Amino acid sequence: MATGVLADEIRHKLGELSPAERKVGRVLLAAYPSAGFETVAAIAERAQVSAPTVLRFVSRFGFRGFPDFQAALRAELQERNASPLSLYDAPAYGRPVEEGTDQGSLLDRAGRIFPSEVAKTLAELPPHDLDHAVRLLADARLRVTLAGGRFTHLLAQYLGLHLMQLREDVRFLPDRSVERTGALASLGRRDLLVLFDYRRYEADKVAMAELARARGGKVLLFTDAWLSPVAGRADVALSCRVTAPSPYDSLVPTLAVIETVVAAVVEALGEAAHDHLRRAEDIAQNIGLV
Repeated sequence: MATGVLADEIRHKLGELSPAERKVGRVLLAAYPSAGFETVAAIAERAQVSAPTVLRFVSRFGFRGFPDFQAALRAELQERNASPLSLYDAPAYGRPVEEGTDQGSLLDRAGRIFPSEVAKTLAELPPHDLDHAVRLLADARLRVTLAGGRFTHLLAQYLGLHLMQLREDVRFLPDRSVERTGALASLGRRDLLVLFDYRRYEADKVAMAELARARGGKVLLFTDAWLSPVAGRADVALSCRVTAPSPYDSLVPTLAVIETVVAAVVEALGEAAHDHLRRAEDIAQNIGLV
């Protein structure tokens, strides 16, 4: 089968499957990856299809049988739960350059990895998912609230600061508990919650997404190729590769996706974005901020 994460492959191929096989795919994606560890009979019952349909589904992805499919899921889970510490000794990741060694090899490796991962991320991003994300972000009726994790809060801020220059009603989820609770309590049908959640995933992001959906709001997720558990609660999820020349996951491909999203939002908003940016620039100049 092709390399990559099974959930992404399933999503990308849904349109190529028969109606019955699509039911199996949706059942697996709705509770990914745990649904894949159920029996063939249980998956068939949940999807309201026959057991042979489930077997045909997994064969579509190059597996010789259901045990092979589950073995691939188990291998994926090991990667999904990886941390910088567990990746430190992995041969696929760079080790710290020792004193006196040729650092050019590290530069060469970085020069190969980063452009390749950015290109693959953009090529694998389903156009309909990108369009859906842009429609949500450009919808002036929706208030946008952004939140990230240990490192990805930086990306949430990067996207949010751009959006603040282009449209109204953009805010960051506060750090202090009382303020954060108040912001979450105010979520409703006219809210879009934008979450960044990468391995090791944070349980509070799932709770936030469930709260937003329960109150009628929308959820946009930025995540890695293994998919945060939030993906099953999100209206749209944009997944990005994270391979780096170090034990740390790279956020470079995600940054490329963010800048692509920003460019698309600018186009979607048109003159309204231009006017909003002009007003913001005038105010900044008048009060001496620029």
